[in-house]
Amino acid sequence: MTQMTRALMTAIGATLDLGCDAIPSPGPGEVLIRVAVCGVCHSDVHIVDGDWGAPPMMPLIPGHEVVGEVIGLGAGVTAPAIGTTVGVAWNGGACGHCRACLEGEETICAQSEGTGYSRPGGYADHIVARAAFVVVLPRDIDAARFAPVLCAGVTTYRGLKRAALKPGAHVAIIGCGGLGQMAVQYCRAMGFRPIAVDLDPGKLELATRLGAVATVQADETDVPQKLRDIAGEAGLRAAVVVAPAPSAFTQAIAAISPGGAVIFIALPAKTRDYLPISISDMANHEKRLIGSNVGTRVDLLEAVELALTAGILADIETLPLQNANEALDRLRQGRVPGRLVLTMA
Repeated sequence: MTQMTRALMTAIGATLDLGCDAIPSPGPGEVLIRVAVCGVCHSDVHIVDGDWGAPPMMPLIPGHEVVGEVIGLGAGVTAPAIGTTVGVAWNGGACGHCRACLEGEETICAQSEGTGYSRPGGYADHIVARAAFVVVLPRDIDAARFAPVLCAGVTTYRGLKRAALKPGAHVAIIGCGGLGQMAVQYCRAMGFRPIAVDLDPGKLELATRLGAVATVQADETDVPQKLRDIAGEAGLRAAVVVAPAPSAFTQAIAAISPGGAVIFIALPAKTRDYLPISISDMANHEKRLIGSNVGTRVDLLEAVELALTAGILADIETLPLQNANEALDRLRQGRVPGRLVLTMA
């Protein structure tokens, strides 16, 4: 077989072109992977719709939650070996020698590469990835349910890790879609007490099944006070914001206790990308605002190991690759209770 099936972005805002191309060959330091599944992330919608401007690579195959099998090795690659099951995440490459990389912050390396953004992604039945940036997975992994760990999982894990919380801390998870559902599970696995906040009662019910200790309707009166009441004397030590509404961020800042942290993960549209913040509240109460961007290779390894140990999996619906445009449309319309995952023939 010399051809692969793929869904290709050819212009901003256009439907993806479903067709065939030659299977790529791995270059030095790369591996060729036969893709089993690729998760559909809301970042894919942002990329296809041009919310972040034109991607560095066009035309582009989107997708960055990839699970598959290594079937080819580029020059100089000895591991992972052919036949290994691997995952490919957003973090597709970094220079390795700048200050950010040397200090363990390769997510902000100026030369970092994004899978499905500046490198071809996983909406295809084959993908080439840098060998040093894939993660080895068990052969018997539930690929479809595990794929979102490679983005939603590592992203929320890194945010919680950066907040430097102590066991037992109450953490608000604001937004309980695919990312929030992962955040609830990682909170419990890391020894924290998640409080789920969302507009959708169904998502709050699911968050409870996943381990949330309490829930709050996002449209209730005075959500910050309700969060403080639930947390009690110990206070709300952190809030993970994975809902892209500016009100979610302002509620989080108001709700956290002195010394608490708000982890910024969701990415609103550019027109809604600014917040009014009380400088005196931030300074007098020593509140912390933490931006968190996907995850490094170390974060990915830790997130995967914790997911395997704690049994963290996504609530998913699978669709064949030829339904990629439908999947993106459903995300645009907010009609996805958990995560969508594309399967390859």
